[in-house]
Amino acid sequence: MPPPYGAAMKHHRTHAPRRRLLGASLAVLSLLGLAGAANAQNWPDRPIKLLVPFAAGGNIDVTGRLMAARLSETLGQQVVVENRVGGGGIIAMEAVQRAAPDGYTLLWASTNVMAIVPATTKVKYDPVKDFAPISQLGSSPQVLLVNSKVPAKTVAEFVAYAKAQPQPLAYGGGGGPGSASNLIMALFLNRAELKMTSISYRGTAPALTDVIGGQIPTTFVPISEAVAQATNPAIRILAVSSEKRSARLPDVPSIAETYPGYNAVSWTAMLAPKGTPKAIIDKIAGEMARAGKDPKFIELLRDNGIDPAIEGPEKLADLIAAEIPNWAKAVDIAGVKIEQ
Repeated sequence: MPPPYGAAMKHHRTHAPRRRLLGASLAVLSLLGLAGAANAQNWPDRPIKLLVPFAAGGNIDVTGRLMAARLSETLGQQVVVENRVGGGGIIAMEAVQRAAPDGYTLLWASTNVMAIVPATTKVKYDPVKDFAPISQLGSSPQVLLVNSKVPAKTVAEFVAYAKAQPQPLAYGGGGGPGSASNLIMALFLNRAELKMTSISYRGTAPALTDVIGGQIPTTFVPISEAVAQATNPAIRILAVSSEKRSARLPDVPSIAETYPGYNAVSWTAMLAPKGTPKAIIDKIAGEMARAGKDPKFIELLRDNGIDPAIEGPEKLADLIAAEIPNWAKAVDIAGVKIEQ
């Protein structure tokens, strides 16, 4: 039996405003979507800010500036590098995390801020959930070198020599316990089943100076520092930490040639705040891919210690997901205490 006329009218009056509200909401969302698409289509129409988590002059800053200069030319808008230093990179990461996802604030990231810092420090950002991957630029292996008085000429000979010593050899943990150099050494020692004593330094340069001077027998340093000292008779370069040999030192074997599967490199990449339109992400990634096919740009990267590996958003997302547990393992092996 149908409801009385009055009840039916009451029901109609109750639901009509809801339908009108729903329709209005859908219209607003549709307009916002069209506005977002239009903004992405017109992007960029003003300068873009690229935040670098480290001080000017370092390797990460230099490569960021190379990429910024390239994008300034190809996008038709200036890409301004801003060094947002502090907290081991945390300040810059949180600034990008909070930034509007409109393509006008980008992040020049590295292994350190994406994988190492979150494994050694309590951070407020999530390297996977809070950022949109754009493209990797490349990777930079480190180099295992020894003082020339150490008789070893290969990785295998060095491991045998170190194991034969009555006391553990010392090594330079350039940059401290949570630095890439120290963690790369920790992974190497674990793989070689070797015990050595870490000596902390304020960076890899002073550790290298002490290897040259004979105060310590060995350390890992970035490839750019090793290349600068390649002809120094006080040192001997044994291997690179990448899985394959580096184009910068083609005659130097990789550690993986002795210990298959070993691969510990620092990498740089560009990211954006989560929610940045896909059209903008793809446009930047496309420009970076084109840069990767330019021989002059590739030469610039190699001159700054980067082995080019310009990959798009999907490959970068896979890299980040794989690197986070790898460096967490290195932190655990090195016994680094997590800072609260």
